[in-house]
Amino acid sequence: MITNLTEIIEKEAKAILNIPVTDAYDKAIELIVKQVHAKRGTLVCSGMGKAGQIASNIATTFSSTGTPACFLHPSEAQHGDLGILRENDLMLLISNSGKTREIVELITLARNLISDIQCIVITGNAESELARSATVCLPTGNPPEVCPLGLTPTTSTTVMTVMGDLLVVETMKRIHFSASDYAKRHHGGYLGAVSRKQAGGS
Repeated sequence: MITNLTEIIEKEAKAILNIPVTDAYDKAIELIVKQVHAKRGTLVCSGMGKAGQIASNIATTFSSTGTPACFLHPSEAQHGDLGILRENDLMLLISNSGKTREIVELITLARNLISDIQCIVITGNAESELARSATVCLPTGNPPEVCPLGLTPTTSTTVMTVMGDLLVVETMKRIHFSASDYAKRHHGGYLGAVSRKQAGGS
């Protein structure tokens, strides 16, 4: 059993190491800084199912590190929640297949509301309709799932999480996010105490 577990870890680690790293990341980060920090928009993240859970996590991580972000459920968007979108917002859409109906429809609906809204897309299918409609496409490398059925989102969501971390960390560097800035957003808990200490507070 231990051998099998090690093999799973190795497969997921290999998928992370094989994430295609291109200048598309620079473009994505420039978009985030421009739209959210310069133009005071919000990074609106969305995905369906497991990808949606990753999108929600990315949104909260961005918000806690100085880049205002929120999660928009693609189905609820069709029932009024699309109204959260404003001029200068930026969308971050996640779909492993690039064919998720709700996400493909969301980008169309969003552009019906705000015609020039820009989108960063994370997908395992760089040739998909969703990828083609993106302002910036970040391919996952489409790794095979470690699920024995090859179906359950496992490796794909691991890779998506890491890609979100790449965007968050590099954006923090671009905006010079400090321990003092972190402490202002984390009043409670262990991280709040550590960040205040690093910032020279009590």
